[in-house]
Amino acid sequence: MIDQTIQRELAASLLKNFLPAEMHAEVLKSLDVSDKEIPADIQRAFATELLKKILPADMHDEVLKSFDAETYKPETSADETSATKNFTVSDRASVLVEALPYIQEFHGKTIVIKYGGNAMVNDALKASVMQDVALMKFVGINVVIVHGGGPEITGFLKKLGKETSFVSGLRVTDEETVEIAEMVLDGKINSEIVTLLNRRGLRAVGLSGKDADLIQAEKKLATVYDGGEKTKVDIGYVGKAKRVNIQIVNDLLGQGYVPVIAPIGVGEDGESYNINADYVAADIAGALHAEKLLLLTDTEGVYKNFADKQSFISTLKADEARTFIKDGTISGGMIPKVEACLRAIDAGTNKAYIIDGRLEHSIILELFTAAGLGTEVCP
Repeated sequence: MIDQTIQRELAASLLKNFLPAEMHAEVLKSLDVSDKEIPADIQRAFATELLKKILPADMHDEVLKSFDAETYKPETSADETSATKNFTVSDRASVLVEALPYIQEFHGKTIVIKYGGNAMVNDALKASVMQDVALMKFVGINVVIVHGGGPEITGFLKKLGKETSFVSGLRVTDEETVEIAEMVLDGKINSEIVTLLNRRGLRAVGLSGKDADLIQAEKKLATVYDGGEKTKVDIGYVGKAKRVNIQIVNDLLGQGYVPVIAPIGVGEDGESYNINADYVAADIAGALHAEKLLLLTDTEGVYKNFADKQSFISTLKADEARTFIKDGTISGGMIPKVEACLRAIDAGTNKAYIIDGRLEHSIILELFTAAGLGTEVCP
């Protein structure tokens, strides 16, 4: 418990945050405290007690473990960004106050994150994603992660001297390539994410879409336009989900685990298919009737005209999104991401978001602030 002197100082800082400047001296005098910065360890202890007040009793031990309020020693850390290291206790309290209604709203809800892009290869961004997921879990949100890994697959193929070719944006995937893709996605990337989450006090479990027939897949043909003619081309072991058996994910969520899913599906004869991770995340979110689907990308979101930054779209209705795809307003690599959002919404997800994974803590900025982040796609 924080002693009474410190409580008064914290109360003063909170009140000063909401009262006019001319009243600050009176506040300090009435509470018999000085105008000083509260030590970082005390701020951490205060944050712990505040969160304990808004979370169910059965989560208090988890909160204490996460914040480690008794043993925390303030130090310069890579986890503390330049944006927050000079925050006063009032600033930090304001962040908590702003986050409170969103923590309450999403407690017990399920959010699916498609983890990909630069956030998977930049160490600082990788750490911020893991911290965001840990915070989400510790405030009672059910989290499911679906990850990509295209660049790593390409890099591994290059090391082996194997050329990579694409048709309509889809990787031509022969039997050897799909074996390598499965090894990289399931054996390397998936296990790394699981380890990073477990080191932050979570219980993460890695899954392939082949486990428990989670993603039953079929071949996906590439669409090629030649002289105005549309044809379908077989590009090998590239698949699409035919059916999602979500029971294994529900079972893990029910026991407090964080499922981490590699986008490999299984065919009727047991063959592996490499599937676009955006679509897998959409199918998982839809099957779970998730509250939100978050797609981490390497762009700010959707623009009507990418060259014009003033044309950014913060909210996109589903019908409008379909029109923009049809008329070419949404094009290129943004098409599968918007289509994934629509797919999730059509299947029962409440809302989907395309957010900039290049920003540290983009996930909690979207979830726990009034301004949000990125493009919201809604019914």
